[in-house]
Amino acid sequence: MKAKRSRIGLKDILEKEMKNASFRFYFERERAISEIARLVRDSRQRANLTQKELAQKANTNQEVIARLESGEDERIPSLELLERIARALKAKLLVSFEYRRAA
Repeated sequence: MKAKRSRIGLKDILEKEMKNASFRFYFERERAISEIARLVRDSRQRANLTQKELAQKANTNQEVIARLESGEDERIPSLELLERIARALKAKLLVSFEYRRAA
Protein backbone atom coordinates (compact mmCIF):
# COMPACT_ATOMS: atom_id res chain seq x y z
CA MET A 1 0.00 0.00 0.00
CA LYS A 2 1.37 3.40 -1.00
CA ALA A 3 1.63 6.19 1.50
CA LYS A 4 -0.62 9.13 0.74
CA ARG A 5 1.35 12.21 -0.31
CA SER A 6 0.16 15.58 0.77
CA ARG A 7 0.33 18.24 -1.87
CA ILE A 8 2.17 21.44 -1.04
CA GLY A 9 1.11 24.43 -3.11
CA LEU A 10 3.08 27.49 -4.09
CA LYS A 11 0.83 29.61 -1.87
CA ASP A 12 1.81 27.50 1.14
CA ILE A 13 5.51 27.73 0.33
CA LEU A 14 5.36 31.49 -0.20
CA GLU A 15 3.42 32.00 3.02
CA LYS A 16 6.17 30.19 4.91
CA GLU A 17 9.08 31.86 3.08
CA MET A 18 7.61 35.38 3.37
CA LYS A 19 8.19 35.17 7.11
CA ASN A 20 11.92 35.38 6.36
CA ALA A 21 12.78 39.10 6.09
CA SER A 22 15.58 38.59 3.59
CA PHE A 23 13.46 36.40 1.32
CA ARG A 24 10.55 38.86 1.56
CA PHE A 25 12.82 41.81 0.63
CA TYR A 26 14.17 40.13 -2.51
CA PHE A 27 10.80 38.68 -3.48
CA GLU A 28 9.13 42.11 -3.27
CA ARG A 29 12.05 43.69 -5.14
CA GLU A 30 11.67 41.22 -8.00
CA ARG A 31 7.93 41.79 -8.02
CA ALA A 32 8.47 45.56 -8.33
CA ILE A 33 10.95 45.15 -11.19
CA SER A 34 8.54 42.85 -13.04
CA GLU A 35 5.63 45.23 -12.52
CA ILE A 36 7.62 48.22 -13.79
CA ALA A 37 8.70 46.20 -16.83
CA ARG A 38 5.10 45.23 -17.59
CA LEU A 39 3.77 48.76 -17.12
CA VAL A 40 6.39 50.35 -19.37
CA ARG A 41 5.98 47.72 -22.11
CA ASP A 42 2.17 47.83 -22.04
CA SER A 43 2.11 51.64 -21.99
CA ARG A 44 4.59 51.89 -24.86
CA GLN A 45 2.58 49.44 -26.95
CA ARG A 46 -0.64 51.27 -26.12
CA ALA A 47 0.99 54.48 -27.43
CA ASN A 48 2.01 52.59 -30.60
CA LEU A 49 5.67 53.45 -30.08
CA THR A 50 8.73 51.34 -30.73
CA GLN A 51 11.36 51.05 -28.05
CA LYS A 52 13.57 53.36 -30.10
CA GLU A 53 10.81 55.99 -30.44
CA LEU A 54 10.07 55.91 -26.72
CA ALA A 55 13.76 56.16 -25.93
CA GLN A 56 14.13 59.25 -28.12
CA LYS A 57 11.13 60.91 -26.49
CA ALA A 58 12.42 60.02 -23.00
CA ASN A 59 15.96 61.22 -23.74
CA THR A 60 17.58 57.81 -23.32
CA ASN A 61 18.54 54.99 -25.66
CA GLN A 62 16.72 51.94 -26.95
CA GLU A 63 18.94 49.58 -24.97
CA VAL A 64 17.78 51.16 -21.69
CA ILE A 65 14.12 50.69 -22.66
CA ALA A 66 14.74 47.09 -23.79
CA ARG A 67 16.58 46.27 -20.55
CA LEU A 68 13.85 47.87 -18.47
CA GLU A 69 11.06 46.05 -20.34
CA SER A 70 12.80 42.68 -20.07
CA GLY A 71 12.42 42.70 -16.29
CA GLU A 72 15.72 40.82 -16.07
CA ASP A 73 17.88 43.77 -15.04
CA GLU A 74 18.59 43.67 -11.32
CA ARG A 75 18.68 47.45 -11.15
CA ILE A 76 15.52 49.35 -10.32
CA PRO A 77 15.08 52.32 -12.66
CA SER A 78 15.41 55.76 -11.13
CA LEU A 79 12.37 57.92 -10.52
CA GLU A 80 13.92 60.44 -12.90
CA LEU A 81 13.97 57.89 -15.75
CA LEU A 82 10.44 56.71 -14.97
CA GLU A 83 9.24 60.33 -14.96
CA ARG A 84 10.83 60.96 -18.38
CA ILE A 85 9.20 57.81 -19.72
CA ALA A 86 5.84 58.83 -18.28
CA ARG A 87 6.08 62.28 -19.87
CA ALA A 88 7.07 60.71 -23.20
CA LEU A 89 3.95 58.55 -22.97
CA LYS A 90 1.80 61.53 -21.95
CA ALA A 91 1.14 59.78 -18.67
CA LYS A 92 1.45 60.69 -15.02
CA LEU A 93 3.87 58.76 -12.82
CA LEU A 94 2.25 57.69 -9.56
CA VAL A 95 4.14 56.32 -6.58
CA SER A 96 2.28 54.92 -3.61
CA PHE A 97 2.69 52.93 -0.44
CA GLU A 98 0.68 49.81 0.22
CA TYR A 99 0.04 49.05 3.86
CA ARG A 100 -0.22 45.56 5.27
CA ARG A 101 -1.80 44.55 8.48
CA ALA A 102 0.68 43.96 11.28
CA ALA A 103 1.50 40.30 11.70
